[in-house]
Amino acid sequence: MNDKFPGWHGTTIVAVRKNGQVAVVGDGQVSLGQTVIKGSARKVRRISPGGFDVVCGFAGSTADAFTLLERLETKLEASPGQLARASVELAKDWRTDKYLRNLEAMLIVTDGKDLLVITGAGDVLEPEHDIAAIGSGGNFALAAARAMMDTDRTAEEIARRALEIASDICVYTNGNATVEVING
Repeated sequence: MNDKFPGWHGTTIVAVRKNGQVAVVGDGQVSLGQTVIKGSARKVRRISPGGFDVVCGFAGSTADAFTLLERLETKLEASPGQLARASVELAKDWRTDKYLRNLEAMLIVTDGKDLLVITGAGDVLEPEHDIAAIGSGGNFALAAARAMMDTDRTAEEIARRALEIASDICVYTNGNATVEVING
């Protein structure tokens, strides 16, 4: 990347698994340097390769994330119902392929049972405490969600509130939430 180019920043994606449900919530802000370019981007999506529902949230370059989502769909079509296996295969390709290794994004994926974070470093991580968070406001959302896990709130309520808290702290995150909920 050109050092003079200010770069795209932003995004907070948080996923919470509680009582048989997983909620994935993402903000809508896209920033270029200190400028908000768009406030209503949709960074959480549901894909259904072969009728098998998977919810994905992404942080980083949008084009790169879509490339990775397409690859994940292909992996899931080859291994229906096996999200962990498809995620590991994607991470292997991402790490070793000359084209893919330059992609700048992170993914949270879930089928309601598995909850995984996939990175370009070849990582497929199952987060502790049934919470995953990525992006510039990820750590804020993670801390907020962990503080609410022992309350009576649902997975969706915790994830939404965690994003709201992150958006109050992180200048690259807004409160314009996209939410997808999937049962385990």
